[in-house]
Amino acid sequence: MDHRVRRRRITAAALAAGLAGTTGALVGAGAANAHGQTSGTTSSPTVIASGLNSPRQLTFSPGGELYVAEAGTTGSSNCQMNPEFGRVCVGLTGSVARIGDKGQVNRVLTGLPSVGAATEPIGPSDLVFTGNHEFALTIGLGGSPEYRAGFGDMGKLLGSVVRVDLRSATGSPKVERVFDVAGYEQRANPDGTDVDSNGVGIARSGNGWVVADAGGNDVISTRKGGSTVGVLAPVPTTAPVAIPGGPTLPAGFPADAVPTDVVRGPDGAWYVSQLVGFPFEKGSSSIWRIVPGHAPQKWATGLTNVTSLAFDDEGRLYAVEIAANGLMAGPTGDLVRIRPHSSSHAVVAGGLFAPYGVAIRGSSAYVTTGSVLAGGGQVVKVRL
Repeated sequence: MDHRVRRRRITAAALAAGLAGTTGALVGAGAANAHGQTSGTTSSPTVIASGLNSPRQLTFSPGGELYVAEAGTTGSSNCQMNPEFGRVCVGLTGSVARIGDKGQVNRVLTGLPSVGAATEPIGPSDLVFTGNHEFALTIGLGGSPEYRAGFGDMGKLLGSVVRVDLRSATGSPKVERVFDVAGYEQRANPDGTDVDSNGVGIARSGNGWVVADAGGNDVISTRKGGSTVGVLAPVPTTAPVAIPGGPTLPAGFPADAVPTDVVRGPDGAWYVSQLVGFPFEKGSSSIWRIVPGHAPQKWATGLTNVTSLAFDDEGRLYAVEIAANGLMAGPTGDLVRIRPHSSSHAVVAGGLFAPYGVAIRGSSAYVTTGSVLAGGGQVVKVRL
């Protein structure tokens, strides 16, 4: 069993352990210091929408409406074994929701595939608009094309980028697969390890898209049949790691890089966040700057389990840490403002339960929380 499989088996357990200690409140009030960072604004997050199913990334349409990708609630069909979760099944419970002015959750697209464990579903992850009613959407997988095939017809859109037209001629949204992320991983395997794909973050690039593949440890372009933009190397651990029920791994154990989001910066470069796999060490995550044709460069360090990035109108970068002390300590995270070329960053809002995505409009950030909860996910608003 390789280190990637061992790492995956810990992921769901870490989230479940964090959930077990939760007593109901999904969002902590106010800003808080984490891992030696400095405090930012002291305004408390305001809940603007509730009842979401494991919400992940969110974005605004050109018309100013807020949309959220929901990973769903998995299902009970075409079950198979997964080295990370054990027995997993598929369900058509993934969706995309539009959030109304008064917090109404209007699911404009439903019936998308969702697989995995109850506390960590994999499904719709991120979306980027190409028109006021058209967007591209990543749907994750967490495995190989052969693994996807085991879910039958219900799982055919897993591991893909799909294009959605909300105003199709049929009256129902049109969903069309435009790029096979898992297929590219199988063909190219940029990091040279096992074939594993989980396309999550997405950004627009001309007439195509750039995708962060958390399973493949790379960033890829969908243009011209696909190409590799950059590969992130494993991150050596700094201390010995005891695996529950298993051996103690020595310091230097190679944790997977796990890129999670990609955004274009004001300078035209790509900025990529990373979670870093088991043991999810505190302070081990970085934000990478990638210029196509050049090796990725560290742009900010000292972060922990980063899942999302967003620039504001002034060119300042914000990041979400799903677990500010590492996932083994439970999914309590924060929103931070990044200091370029630094390992210390300003916490804008702390004590958030399982935060995941961030979108910025004007002087406010919108963050998804409860990202591992079926029906318990929220969107909160934070003044910047």
